[in-house]
Amino acid sequence: MSRIGKKSIQIPKDVNLTYDDKVITIKGKNGTMKNKVHENVELNISDQTITVVPKDESRKNRAYQGMTRSLVNNMIIGVTKGFERTLEINGIGYRAEANGNVLKLTLGYSHPIEFKLPDGITANVQKQNIVKISGNDKQLLGQICSEIRSLRPPEPYKGKGVKYAEEYIQRKAGKTGTK
Repeated sequence: MSRIGKKSIQIPKDVNLTYDDKVITIKGKNGTMKNKVHENVELNISDQTITVVPKDESRKNRAYQGMTRSLVNNMIIGVTKGFERTLEINGIGYRAEANGNVLKLTLGYSHPIEFKLPDGITANVQKQNIVKISGNDKQLLGQICSEIRSLRPPEPYKGKGVKYAEEYIQRKAGKTGTK
């Protein structure tokens, strides 16, 4: 049984929601999000709550129920509060600058990398080595953070590279030089 799928979602007062022909559209102060609902589940919308109901009780449809509930809940959170991830850049000479929707990264290569951010994603650079990336789409935000991290992943000897703020890098001992 999907415990997450059975929970109902509360709709905040400042959110406008429309659902027709298996497409849900949610509008809030941070923008508009639209998503297609899977055909094996149905949304029941009643006075400020949404419940996700599977067509039958098969294992696959219960999985779709939990997934759909999480997607709709993330859409509501995205248009009301938004999401944010923090990246840390470690290394001598490594830094970042934000110019509009372009993030300029200096990561030890022979050239700076200009990473273009998609619409709906913004970057805020603090102290040249802490980058806060925010947006209303959780999936897109995670994808962008992953792509930025893959430009120079942290290495285990000195910890140089781009890492998530909450990520722990297990360090390795280098050569000891014993003879």
